[in-house]
Amino acid sequence: MEQYQGKITKGVGGNYEVHVEGIGTVLCRAKGILRYRRMQPLIGDNVTITVDDTGAGNIAEILPRENELVRPAIANVDQALLVCAIREPEFHPNLLDRFLILMSRQNMPVLVCFNKTDLAETGEAEQLCRIYGNCGARVFITQASNPETLKELRDALRGKTTVLAGPSGVGKSTIMNAMQPEAAMEIGELSEKIKRGKQTTRHTQLFCIEHNTYLCDTPGFSSLYLADILPEELGEYFPEFTEYAGQCRYPDCRHLQEPDCAVRSAVESGAISKERYASYQLLFEELSGRRIIYSRKPKHEDSPGAKDGK
Repeated sequence: MEQYQGKITKGVGGNYEVHVEGIGTVLCRAKGILRYRRMQPLIGDNVTITVDDTGAGNIAEILPRENELVRPAIANVDQALLVCAIREPEFHPNLLDRFLILMSRQNMPVLVCFNKTDLAETGEAEQLCRIYGNCGARVFITQASNPETLKELRDALRGKTTVLAGPSGVGKSTIMNAMQPEAAMEIGELSEKIKRGKQTTRHTQLFCIEHNTYLCDTPGFSSLYLADILPEELGEYFPEFTEYAGQCRYPDCRHLQEPDCAVRSAVESGAISKERYASYQLLFEELSGRRIIYSRKPKHEDSPGAKDGK
C-alpha cells in the first residue's frame, strides 16, 4: 500500500478526487476514523492518502488548515478573484462592495476583474479602475476571449489557490477555460430577455492550472447579505477612508453629516471616489435599519410574562 500527499479538488456523495503532483487524480473515500472524529473533508484540504493495489484510495489524514470559508465550503484559500462584467450583465457596484467587505472580514486578499471590455464604452474601464484603485484589491481589466488580456491575471494566480466568484454570466467559466482548457467548463449563453447570465456552475471544484496553482470555480450569485456588522464599523471596511478618518473632529465620526468630517472633505476634493462613498451611505442606511429591526422587543408591557420578567 502506497502513501501520498495531495489536495482535495472535488467531493460528491462521499467520494473525493485528490490531486497528487506527478501522479494525477486519485478517487478516494474518507476513512472511518475521520467520521468518528467528526472531521469533514473540504475541497482545498491538503490530505494524506493511502492507495491499495487496486488503485482505490482512502483519505487517512486531513492536514492542518490555513483557513476555511463557509460559502463556498473550501479550505486553504490564498485569495479570491471576483469577476464583474462591465456590460451584459449590467455592473452593480454595490454587489462588488459587499463582496469586498465579506472578504475583508475573513482577511482574504481580493483580485477584482472587470471583464468584457469589448462591450465597454470609451473610457468606461479606466473609470472603474479609478473608482476601485484604492479599495484594497488588485484590479484587472480583461476580455476573456482574448488571451493577451489575461496574462497579468494569470501571473497573479501563479502559486496560489484562488476562489473564482461573481454573478452569473460575467465570464467566469470562460476565464476558467482560458486558464485551464481541460476544465471544459460549460459556458452559458446570456439571456437576451433579462440580460442576465444562466448559471452553469453547479458545484465547487478545484482545477490545477499549473504546478501548485489552483483555481476554484463556484456557482454564481446575484445578492450578498452583510451580517454581524454594526453601522459604525462599516467605515473600517473602506480602505480609502483610513487615511482621513483619524482627521475627523469626532473620534466616532460616521462620515455622514458630522461637521469637520475629513472623509467627506476627501470625497468633495476627489481623493475618495463619490461612487464608493455613495455605496457606503447606502450600506450604512441598510445596516442601521437592520439593527433597529433586530433590536425591537417582541413583548409589550401588557403581554404575558412581560411584567414579571418571564
